[in-house]
Amino acid sequence: MTARTYGTRPPGMPEGPLRGRLIVVEGADGSGRSTEVTLLKERLEVEGHAVIDTGLRRSDLVSGEIDRAKQGHTLGATTMALLYAVDFADQLENKILPALAAGSTVLADRYIYTLMARAVVRGASRAYAQELYAFALRPDRVLFLDARPEILLHRSIAKYGSLDYWESGMDLCLSRDLFESFFLYQERLSGEFAWMRQQYGFEVVDGNRAPEQVHEEVLRHVMPLYDGRPHAPRRPASRAASA
Repeated sequence: MTARTYGTRPPGMPEGPLRGRLIVVEGADGSGRSTEVTLLKERLEVEGHAVIDTGLRRSDLVSGEIDRAKQGHTLGATTMALLYAVDFADQLENKILPALAAGSTVLADRYIYTLMARAVVRGASRAYAQELYAFALRPDRVLFLDARPEILLHRSIAKYGSLDYWESGMDLCLSRDLFESFFLYQERLSGEFAWMRQQYGFEVVDGNRAPEQVHEEVLRHVMPLYDGRPHAPRRPASRAASA
């Protein structure tokens, strides 16, 4: 991939092309991102590619601090945005760029787009959010798993037993009712993601379907990065079909 950012170059970024590939899977909680990252990683490794995965709050520097700050439900919007920016910057410098330079594929379970959308719906301007993440590397492919709010609600409750305070936008005081706040918050996020699809060229994938159907469409977008040919649909592997 060509080593290009959305603006400024971060320290330590090598000149010229990087040997690896950066693939981002975006979408709301419950859209099937994590399942798809797991399936895609397995498929690429079977094909002989070295793969590492990354995501939000995985920096050794501040991930624990973010978790602790969110527990009290008192984290301010600006502080939250800056903490997540530090988390991303640390991973970019110490994990993503070294892996790409070594020729590995990096699968990102969400990227700067979720962070920008969260910042904007909490009052930041789009210009501020873009400037905050101007040092981010441009991915080779961004796949957005688009799922209806009703599906997101059902999957989140099935997985966690309840809705998350922050993923429901309760800090925005949209409603005292958790479920109503969830739908209002998802509507605002959806509006930002719709704008980003045009701005950043997302590949939109229908996330309302079964994991094996989503995976098959994702492969058609991803595999040409490796062999230059469109991916021919085939029966999913038994492990993917049972996920």
